[in-house]
This record gives sequence, C-alpha cells and structure tokens, in this order.
Amino acid sequence: MRYIFTAAGFCLLFSGCDTYNGPNSTADRDNTAVNKRDADADTLTPMDQSNAKADIDQVAAIRAAVLEIDDLSINGRNVKIITNQGKVVLRGPVATKAERDAIGKVAEDAAGAGNVNNLLEIQTN
Repeated sequence: MRYIFTAAGFCLLFSGCDTYNGPNSTADRDNTAVNKRDADADTLTPMDQSNAKADIDQVAAIRAAVLEIDDLSINGRNVKIITNQGKVVLRGPVATKAERDAIGKVAEDAAGAGNVNNLLEIQTN
C-alpha cells in the first residue's frame, strides 16, 4: 500500500501539477507591475518599518484593532501596516471597499487624521 502512495506522489510531483488552477492557486497572477512599483525608493515596504518603540507600539495597536473588525477576509486580517515616525502606510489586498475603509478608519483612529496613507487594493477576482 505504501508503494502505491509513493508512486502516486511521484506522478503528481512530475506531472505538471504546478499548473493547477484550483481555489488557492496563484498560477494566473502576475506580480510584475507590483514588484516594479515596490522597487521604487519612494514606496514604503515592510522593510521600512521603524524600530522606534512608539512606532512598534502603534503598529501593535493598529493590528489589534484590525483583528477586532468583524467579518474581515483573510487578506484583510493580514494587511501590511508600516509605521515610521508616526506616519502609517497600509498595503495589501482586501476583499471590498468596506474592508478598505474599516481598516483605514482603525489606522486613523490610532495615528490621527492625515497620518495614514491607505494604499490597500480591492481585489477584483
């Protein structure tokens, strides 16, 4: 019995299953434009997160508040929150405009109006 499963595993490994377009597949997504945008020195990425205690505390407070929002998608729960000198940048995909707005409001409540750059992108697929 073990040999049958091993053989089946090899068949799957070498049969091109990387082209599977199931529900969690990313085979049809192309990040080239996003990667080029993020290579720009003016675009903040998680690597730009400050190590100052106040900024780390602010990220923690925003993340905790985001996790308290009801009915967020998995992507909404995992948005990137980047804080540097009290300025917050939100990045990543969300399911709806309502999610984008709710996360943005939580960040503004923590950082203050005018201190949040909401770059959350609404998924189209």
